[in-house]
Amino acid sequence: MTKAFITGITGQDGSYLTELLLAQGYEVHGAVRRTSTLERSRLAHLYADQSLYNRRLFLHYADLDDPTTLRRVLTKVQPSELYHLAGQSHVGLSFEIPETTCEFTAMGTLRLLEIMRDLPDPPRLFHATSSEIFGQPEQVPQTENTPMAPINPYGCAKAFATQMLRIYRDAHGLFAVNGILYNHESPRRGENFVTRKICRAAAAIKAGRQHQLKLGDTSARRDWGHARDYVRGMWLALQHPTPDDYLFATGKLHSVQDVLEQSFAALDLDWRDHVESDPGLLRPAEPMKLVGDASKARTVLGWVPQTAFADLIREMTLAELRLI
Repeated sequence: MTKAFITGITGQDGSYLTELLLAQGYEVHGAVRRTSTLERSRLAHLYADQSLYNRRLFLHYADLDDPTTLRRVLTKVQPSELYHLAGQSHVGLSFEIPETTCEFTAMGTLRLLEIMRDLPDPPRLFHATSSEIFGQPEQVPQTENTPMAPINPYGCAKAFATQMLRIYRDAHGLFAVNGILYNHESPRRGENFVTRKICRAAAAIKAGRQHQLKLGDTSARRDWGHARDYVRGMWLALQHPTPDDYLFATGKLHSVQDVLEQSFAALDLDWRDHVESDPGLLRPAEPMKLVGDASKARTVLGWVPQTAFADLIREMTLAELRLI
């Protein structure tokens, strides 16, 4: 039975990846922080399944700022695949806590690489990096070879981690893959991300629990896909015989305004009756034209995103209504 280890297993991507790997017959191990509340996490349905938990799904207390514990767990488990998804991943929040962002996202990845370098049989490593490494690129769409030029602390930390992975792959022969992930959402997205905020508000307004929604710049555009599609790309990247970097994106730009209109329309609401602009929600620097060309992943790995943007937003909105 193939063993996989996931950092950030309780996050959006970690939970979908866990489901995918279990369905593939894997034994899955994950690192959780002592502050994580498993009963209320995205893994709650798996944690409660006694046919899986502590049989094919195992959780270990470890964190990126505690390399001794992480080293001990990896030495004990000896996974053949390692998916590194953990880190502070909120762009807006990275301006408020830049040191924490860099500590976990940049230095945490370096610590993990150092641990892998010392293991007698290092696992194949997938590192979830971000389109934010490109900042405001002149090249549209972006590819794996687009120069990194981040414009926010999160993107800068990810650029450091991405380049370090390449160095360790070349210098130490590690099977290490950078997956450059464009924005990907789902009903499990964190509540402080704008897509989830909009879908949650639409559902609350429909249920009569909320009347207004405040937003910043609704013209901001992103390449949005579904997290389920992107974790499939992660797995495919580690099944390929040689390590390389891959970009995962839909290749289509949509605005925050598009999210707003699709979400409210899914519940037969007119967004104009409920939305107001709040200058306090504007970001200091907004990346432009971040849209990816996933031709390499499509050609080499056979990866194709399967969920359309409208279907994604509708799924998220209806999931919020069910929660209410």
